[in-house]
Amino acid sequence: MTPLRDAILSATAKLITDQGWQAVTMSRLAGELSVSRQTVYNEVGSKPQLAEAVVLAELDRFLAVVTTAFGEHPEDVLAAINAAVRGVLEFAQDNALLHAVVSATHGANTELLPLLTTHTDGLLDAAKAVVSRCLEPYELSLEPHELDIAVDLIVRHVLSHVMQPSGSPADTAAAVAWAAGKLLA
Repeated sequence: MTPLRDAILSATAKLITDQGWQAVTMSRLAGELSVSRQTVYNEVGSKPQLAEAVVLAELDRFLAVVTTAFGEHPEDVLAAINAAVRGVLEFAQDNALLHAVVSATHGANTELLPLLTTHTDGLLDAAKAVVSRCLEPYELSLEPHELDIAVDLIVRHVLSHVMQPSGSPADTAAAVAWAAGKLLA
């Protein structure tokens, strides 16, 4: 990622958090970054492409939590899963950008919420790829297609708790780790 692209995504995230997606315009971003509007377009594309880039950049931050958690538990896959889920849910709990997107008023002009709720292919694929990579060092007795199913179930379940928590991060992480133990056994 170029420094300018990073600056555009950071400025966009701040605008979304402070004022909502409707406040984000290419002209406003250009003014805040002292570049031309065309430069913003050249760097991020259209406004829907900017929305996707912001969501994917935030996803990278979430996935870094997952990677770190697995790195801290190289000998115990269930402890790694528990730590990853708990870390992700705690990060989501305090994530102002996620809260701004999810709490957008019904019918608001936003391209962000569908990226998290109905158009999740890119998010799911990226998350499943990271979790699959994190699981590679562990000795699991599943066939590759079975592991794909288990990873898909776990990632979708955690994503649902990111979007609509139903318990504490610790309790949810323990439940997911328990279920993962059954799936990965």
